[in-house]
Amino acid sequence: MTTTELSKALPEIITEQVPGPKSKALLDRRDAAIPKALCGKAYPICIKQGGGAMFEDLDGNKFLDWVGGVGVLNIGYSHPEVIEAVKAQTEKYFHTIFNVYVHDGYVSLAERLNEIMPCKGDVKKTYFANSGAECDENAIKIAKAFTKRSGVICFTGAFHGRTNLTMALTAKKVYAVGMGPFPTGIFRAPYPYLYRAPKGYTEAEAVQYYIDELNRVFDEGAPASEIACMIVEPFQGEGGFIPAPIEWVKAVRKICDDNGILMIADEVQCGNCRTGKYYASEYWAEAGAAPDIITTAKSLGAGLPISAITARAEIMDSAPAGTIGGTFCGNPVAAAAALAVMDVMKRDDYAAKARHIGETVMKRYKELQEKYDVIGDVRGLGAMVGIEFVKDRETKEPATKLVADLIQNAIQKGLLLESCGTASNTVRFLAPLTMTDEQMEKGLEIFEEALKEALEV
Repeated sequence: MTTTELSKALPEIITEQVPGPKSKALLDRRDAAIPKALCGKAYPICIKQGGGAMFEDLDGNKFLDWVGGVGVLNIGYSHPEVIEAVKAQTEKYFHTIFNVYVHDGYVSLAERLNEIMPCKGDVKKTYFANSGAECDENAIKIAKAFTKRSGVICFTGAFHGRTNLTMALTAKKVYAVGMGPFPTGIFRAPYPYLYRAPKGYTEAEAVQYYIDELNRVFDEGAPASEIACMIVEPFQGEGGFIPAPIEWVKAVRKICDDNGILMIADEVQCGNCRTGKYYASEYWAEAGAAPDIITTAKSLGAGLPISAITARAEIMDSAPAGTIGGTFCGNPVAAAAALAVMDVMKRDDYAAKARHIGETVMKRYKELQEKYDVIGDVRGLGAMVGIEFVKDRETKEPATKLVADLIQNAIQKGLLLESCGTASNTVRFLAPLTMTDEQMEKGLEIFEEALKEALEV
């Protein structure tokens, strides 16, 4: 089966169970050769090839992917135009170090991002790193250089990476066990998780509560005059797939403006058409609350490692020479992939694809919520959707085991899912935007079947 044929296929499990014998053999080799921290047993799958939103394992089982390499495959597994762009670049050269000598792909990609990034300012500049953690860390370096301040405010539920600084920013400390000490000057405020706001609050009261809690940082953490930036995910990923309410965003924008603080939008996961806009910060900009700096990675390069940091020129030019850049940053092959991704996404209106997928999934998840009282909340923006499971709708106690069982059941039926949230009780939806309607319907069917089985245990 070619990858083109695979991209149109439906999930199919042909072995007695997953993993099949060939995959099991590779998993055994993995366990012997790779550190235990990378050898979790939750996903016993070994990929052979992928096309669109589908992939095939070593044993011939076909899976529908609703994880997308955790948000990396918005354009699918093997888009032919991206493949051709990468091939063409590799036939010229694989690498330059941009700090020493220039290649056109870096400059062209920066120009393209400067045109579309919805951050404040008329004249923008962009530079590149290799990963989400790197671009977030670089954004904070830029903010410190511009403001001449050292403090950083982040939020509960945040995930910003696994470098020393970004581990300190990341809320879920399972990602940082035994890795300290971490940098000082980091202060955490509650993210506006409306479903778990104080009981009895209206939405407006809850938003005000979270604004008040943010302002409390200036009294109990550090004065506003010492804060360089706030880093916010427009739609939290690891934290539980939680959208930031626009009224809260507008209030945060005002707090930043009033105090000379830069506002960083971390669009590592939610960017590149995932939320129904090319960048989720477009929603902020439309509300008059555009961020100062935007970071993005994951689906930017269709799977090749590249990330971007964009802000207005006066902010970007504040970094002293030698403080930004790196050997592989803006690699020519990755830049070629990213340029091809942008061409395809704009031409084929991937933002509209995300809206179509999101509307269908949200509608069906809401219908499931009416049928199954273990579904506490359904929330989303475009094709980034979270469905949160609870043991009891009144207490909202997380149904962690139920979600784990649901995921395992789905794998055995050919649907790849992943959880998120502090208690791992929310299932995230991150399917490639190339998914067909027929595949989406089959996935939703499998999802409910897997849930039913989990409830019967």
